[in-house]
Order: sequence, then structure tokens, then C-alpha cells
Amino acid sequence: MSNKPERAPAPESQAAAFAPGSIVLVSLNSPREKFWGTVLELQPAGVSLRGIELNCFEDFSRQVKAGDPVTPNAVFFPMHRVERIELDSHNGDIPSLQARFASKTGREFQEILQGSVSSRKFQAERST
Repeated sequence: MSNKPERAPAPESQAAAFAPGSIVLVSLNSPREKFWGTVLELQPAGVSLRGIELNCFEDFSRQVKAGDPVTPNAVFFPMHRVERIELDSHNGDIPSLQARFASKTGREFQEILQGSVSSRKFQAERST
């Protein structure tokens, strides 16, 4: 056992965890809200994301499952509003939001974010 204090992760590894493409949950203040999506860009001025407000999760999931045309928003939040950014990952037996989304819709959130599954294509698949 060592008496040395544990080191914090190197800044490079912290930045890599929140690299573009990472799925995150952002807690905001003034007004208080949460946003779930993929990081487009993280810079000192703020964070750019493509995703949805967390309070719309159930409605958004239902729309995707029904094949409705939905497009996650691209937004920028100035850093003074950002309270916390956390990776969307499971916590013990609690599934990640991505896993919950996939189980509710049968689609991967990344597919929806990238636009690789257009509503027209999905509608065509459903009608055949």
C-alpha cells in the first residue's frame, strides 16, 4: 500500500472521453434542464451537441418506433450554462440511455443521430 495520493487522469484522457461522437448527458442551469446527445464539439466557449432534451425521451422514442420523421436538434450551450457533462454509460444494473432507447425502439441512437435511417427508408421497410 502506498501513501502517495492518487493522480487525477491526464487532461488528454479526459478530453478523449468527451471527444466528438461521444454520447453524453449534459446538465444545464439557468434554466435547469438536461440534454442527451452526441458531442459535436467541446471548446472553452461551450459545447455543441446533436440530440434531444431529456424530458422528451419517451415521446422521441415513441416517434422513432412509429416511424415518424424525427430529427435530433443541433445545439450549442455556452460553458457558463454547463453544470456537468457525463458519459452515457450503464451504472451497475441501471442501463444507459442508449440501451433504453434501443430496447424501446429497436433502433440504435447513433443511427438516428447520423441520419443513416431516414424516416422514408424506415416507412418503406415497414410497408414491405
